[in-house]
Amino acid sequence: MYHEGSRALQDAFGSRALADRLEERLKRDRFTDDDAAFLASLEFFFLATADAEGRPDCSFKGGPAGFARVAAPDLLLFPDYDGNGMFKSLGNIRANPAVGLLFIGFGEQPRRLRVNGTAEVVEDDPDMAAFAGAQLLVRVTPTAIFPNCPRYIPTMTQAVRSEYLPAEGKDPVEPKWKSFEMFADVVPPRRPSQ
Repeated sequence: MYHEGSRALQDAFGSRALADRLEERLKRDRFTDDDAAFLASLEFFFLATADAEGRPDCSFKGGPAGFARVAAPDLLLFPDYDGNGMFKSLGNIRANPAVGLLFIGFGEQPRRLRVNGTAEVVEDDPDMAAFAGAQLLVRVTPTAIFPNCPRYIPTMTQAVRSEYLPAEGKDPVEPKWKSFEMFADVVPPRRPSQ
């Protein structure tokens, strides 16, 4: 879980023993029922990827509550929805499957869960049918799951859900930027979701 850069800083700050204890007591490679329930309550997470040369990218991923879900103790699924067409995150996954996911709950009892693992982007997967509006599906096999101290997470409440959230039987709402003159002639037609 730690490399020489981490170890050097741990030693400089006297936290190596604490870091080792945190890894020993909290790190796991399987999701618990509690993890699954926490993820099922969330409408977003942050996804870190890197390309084949190691250049990083971090992306916000959002959807209806539970759109990122634990399908098995060793499998997390999340859909890819229509976006800006750059495919930065998913392109990186195809070049370098190592991923980091950060889940944050901003409620009365803030909570944070990190998931590191390997990911695969799939198109024709039977599990896609469970995700309204999905154009692709990402399958994540965890290698390290661990909670993170929530002390700096602010308590926040959600004011309004995004009108763009996919829902079964609901026509997708197109973002205004897709009709801007500078983009309109190059925006591809939306692919039908599964």
